[in-house]
Amino acid sequence: MTLVRLSPDHRQGVLGANLLCMASMFIWAAGLPAADVLIPLLPPLALAAARMALAAAVLLPIWLILDPREALQANWPMGIAVGGLLGVGAALLVVGQGMTSAVTVAIISTTMPIVAALIEAVLDRRRPSGALLAGIALSLAGGYVALDPAAGGPDFGLGALIMLASVITYALASRLTVSAFPVLSPLGRTTITLTTAALVTALAALLFGAERADWTRLDAHAWGALALFAVGGLALSQLLWIRALGRLGLAQSSLHLNATPFYVMLILFALGGGWAWREAAGAALVGAGVLVAQNILTFRKT
Repeated sequence: MTLVRLSPDHRQGVLGANLLCMASMFIWAAGLPAADVLIPLLPPLALAAARMALAAAVLLPIWLILDPREALQANWPMGIAVGGLLGVGAALLVVGQGMTSAVTVAIISTTMPIVAALIEAVLDRRRPSGALLAGIALSLAGGYVALDPAAGGPDFGLGALIMLASVITYALASRLTVSAFPVLSPLGRTTITLTTAALVTALAALLFGAERADWTRLDAHAWGALALFAVGGLALSQLLWIRALGRLGLAQSSLHLNATPFYVMLILFALGGGWAWREAAGAALVGAGVLVAQNILTFRKT
């Protein structure tokens, strides 16, 4: 086993992209408890639409101020197509999370690197390298090690299938967010898809939402949870994710998702909870998978 020496510029670029992925997953993890507060209070489509709308309401003014020309000249019809796909994935996530257990959500989420590698193989005709496959295996192992054995077993029913559909849809939408808007900045790519996703999910909530949202059920605590779920867990997290994805690619970026349980544990530890070595060991395996997949850590003889 040996560490490969990279040129300073390449090392800096790879390190920066991986740090962006880590920050994205950490912020996304911080928003997960907010979903548990909101799911019992709002119908799935209404919650997905509200989350998208708040995220877009934060990013769109920033984009218009920083680069109004890019915003006005962007390919908005394509944005509707990609944003609609992203909105479908967000709605499926809320539905699936409401129908399943935390263990099921965690297990299905670990499949993201596999889904990402398959998407790249089909759409980009990019054959997964041995290093990437080894990295995915380590990342999957890390995700499973981090599972809480006291949380019960998984439930592989309809909710699990919906969660898997959410993972596939989100991975595909993420890939298209980068490839369909090659001239846009990361802020532009993120904003155009979240804005159009907000429009699509709002329309879907109006047309297909059998249960109407009762917004009076949300108290100050619930509104704060929605703000965290939308602004932190989506707007900022997605912006960092898309920026890193443009540098690393979908499959390698997706490896970081399996370190989420460790970030949740870190947040709880900072709030006074206990330290869990299980999550730390899982994160170490995920980190090793990232290094192996990017050919930074190899197992050849020297």
